[in-house]
Parts: sequence; C-alpha cells; structure tokens
Amino acid sequence: MATISGHTLEQLADADFVYGQGAPIHSLNALVAEIARTDIPVLLIGESGTGKDVYARLIHGLSGFDEIPLKKISCAAPDAARILAEVQQEFRQSRGNGEGVPRTLFLDGVHELDTACQRVLLSFLPDGEPRGRRGAVAMRLICSTSRDLDKEIEAGRFRRDLYFRIKGVVLRLPPLRERREDIPALVEYFLAKQSLELKKKTPELERNARELLISYNWPGNIRELENVAKKMVAVGDLKLALEDLLATSVVVPTVGENGRVSSLKVAARAASREAERELILKALEQTHWNRKRAARELQISYKSLLYKIKQIEVQATSSE
Repeated sequence: MATISGHTLEQLADADFVYGQGAPIHSLNALVAEIARTDIPVLLIGESGTGKDVYARLIHGLSGFDEIPLKKISCAAPDAARILAEVQQEFRQSRGNGEGVPRTLFLDGVHELDTACQRVLLSFLPDGEPRGRRGAVAMRLICSTSRDLDKEIEAGRFRRDLYFRIKGVVLRLPPLRERREDIPALVEYFLAKQSLELKKKTPELERNARELLISYNWPGNIRELENVAKKMVAVGDLKLALEDLLATSVVVPTVGENGRVSSLKVAARAASREAERELILKALEQTHWNRKRAARELQISYKSLLYKIKQIEVQATSSE
C-alpha cells in the first residue's frame, strides 16, 4: 500500500472498497498515489455507487491541501449555482489580497451544471498558474460524472473548453460486477460495520449466500452492497434479507456437471462473462451494430471489441 506524508491509502480511506485484490483497483490506487500531491485536476468517471465521493476525499486527504476541509458542491442540487457563485467570490477576494487559498474543490456530478454555471466555473479555474506566483490561487479541482462527457459536448450540454480544463487525469472507477473477487471481503467489512452501528450480532454467511452475493450483478454497485449488508444485519434472517436478490433476473447461477453449485471463483468468472456479454449486446443494439461506436460506448478499443464479439459468438452485419 502506497505511503504519502506518513499516511497509507488504507489509513485515509473511509471504506474498504477503495482497495481490493483485483487488478482494476490496484491500478487505480497506484495512480492515485502518484498524482495525489500534485495540483493536476482529476476527473472521476464511474457508475452511480462506485465510490466517486470516497475517492475524491481520499485524494484530498493525500494531497497536502487537507489543512482546509474539502469544499463539495453537488451540481444537481437546487442551490448549486449560488454556492458556485460564493466560491467564485472567495477566490476573487483571495487574488485581490495576493494570498492563495489552498483547498480542494469537488464538483460532484459536474455534467449537471447548466451553461451559466459552467461559464462561472471556467472564469475562476486556475490556468497553469504556478503556486508560488503572487495572487495565484492554489486549488485542487476534482470533478465526478456518471455520463460520457464527449456525448454531452456533442449534444451542446457541456463546454468543450471546460472539459479540457477539468480532465487533467481521468480515473475510471470499475463497477462492482467487474471486481467480483473483492465481494467476499467487502461483504464481511460491511456486515461488521453495520453490526457495530446497529448494535446487533454479525450474521454468519453460508456458502449459498456467499455465492448468491458474488453472482449478483449489483446495478447499484458498492452502495447497493452496503445496503444489502445493512438489511442482513437488521433483519437477522439471511433468507428473508436476500429474497429480493433471489427474485431478480440479474443473478447468474452457476451449476457444475454434478448438479452442484461450482466454486466461488468459477461462479464469479461465469457471472462476469454473462454480464460482459449483456453489456456488449446492449451497446451494439443501441448503436445499430456500429462496432466502432459501440467500442467508444464501452470505453474499450475497437480491436478488443472485435475479439470479444468473436468470443461470445455474435455476428455483426452492420456498418463500422
């Protein structure tokens, strides 16, 4: 685990899903450790519930700007424009005094800003000014989004110049279905956490329950997993607590030749392949089987998509 200023990522993280056993999280954390103490803007991209807020606070904690609390603006909130205008005024005053104000500004859901707010934000963002220059504001900007900002730009909803200003480093947070190897440890963590908060006994997970949790597709990602863990602790009856997962169609059961449920690792691999197949087919359908557009939608290379299409034995007959 990387160490910065005497702290480790583990010490500064406020939830265990910041780190895990899989390559996606290891790569993500390695990049965080490298860029945390710079002032380069960070753009966090991920589905709802993948931990964008946690990573924003983690980067702030490691940044050297943490002597002043992180300033968070929820861009979808009704008062976002007012708060952004107040921040703009604060920065104007700091420039007038010739004093920098070290801080981290976190814009949660930056795609929700209307064009007027985008113009305000662009007007006071640092533009390559060195920290030591008199009147310059030392600020760390972190933005998060669950949208494809390239599409938002094409649709005229997001400024291209603002996009290039905020995307210094792009961190893509993997959905939980792509890191199933971390689910058992995450479940144990959240069960222990909720048992402590609710002052109840930590339930013992049976094998079937574990396999169900691993094979579920988790559309709500980490947030949904924690809510399920809380329900298991609160209800005390695992069967009752997990009946919603059993009833949903996104559970992918894996059965061996002998009719028994296979190992957790095999179940996770099979569920992951099925989830990947569903995503590829959905992207192809939405793009009318335009494979190059589908590859952009899936954020993978065109060559990778062709390989995966061959793997799932799907024939694409439309244009590139």
